[in-house]
Amino acid sequence: MEFVKPKVFLIGETRVDEPGLRAYLEHLGAPNWTTDAPSDAERICEVYGRICYRSFEPGLNPNVTRTRQGNAAYISHIVEVGHGSVLEHATLNFIFADVSRVFTHELVRHRAGVAISQESLRFVRLDKFSAYLPMLIEENETGMSVFVRTLEQLEAVQKEFAALYEIDKPGQKFDYKKKATSAFRRVAPEGVATTIGWSTNLRTLRHVIERRTDPAAEEEIRAVFAMVFDIVKNRYPNVFADYTTEIIDGLPWVKTQHGKV
Repeated sequence: MEFVKPKVFLIGETRVDEPGLRAYLEHLGAPNWTTDAPSDAERICEVYGRICYRSFEPGLNPNVTRTRQGNAAYISHIVEVGHGSVLEHATLNFIFADVSRVFTHELVRHRAGVAISQESLRFVRLDKFSAYLPMLIEENETGMSVFVRTLEQLEAVQKEFAALYEIDKPGQKFDYKKKATSAFRRVAPEGVATTIGWSTNLRTLRHVIERRTDPAAEEEIRAVFAMVFDIVKNRYPNVFADYTTEIIDGLPWVKTQHGKV
């Protein structure tokens, strides 16, 4: 049994197809339009926002005599007026590793604008436990003793089951292993570490960061989304420019005046 810290990996993100975008701008009559967006995700959001008003440059829409220049100014205006639907076009792909099933049970409550793929304990056998150590437990010596002892006992139960049902017997069929592994997991704690893949659009990500770094949120999910924010605030600076952080109970609280864009 070992204690682990959650880890966040950004493994994918929406990319601009340059020939396609240039072809559209030619079709529109704005072949020279450019933007100083620091990321493809923010450029895509700006493009979709400008489509709504045909505001790539003055003259394309007779009602538009001037256009807001610069991606930072454009995204800032989108956030300020709550035109958050254009932020749904850019998608980010994360993997959260060494997180507990406590965390994943909280995460899957956010369903709109996300895709989820989680490590299956029907197929992945728990022969060794790893777990997140809550601060409340860590700060109490007796609590630590109870916590460690309980996890070690439950880890031993998994090994006892594996031996009893001869799951590692040479030639054992995978269908049997799957059935046995599924049965064994019923006595595994939800605090055991797992891995989950989570894809989301920028609009949803803003909302989840706001909700899940709030001091009222569960400790582990606060820690994870503080790490997520550390990644995205630099990678997509214009989308997250309106956020400030405050340390509460040892963890960052990421907040904005423009919630639920």
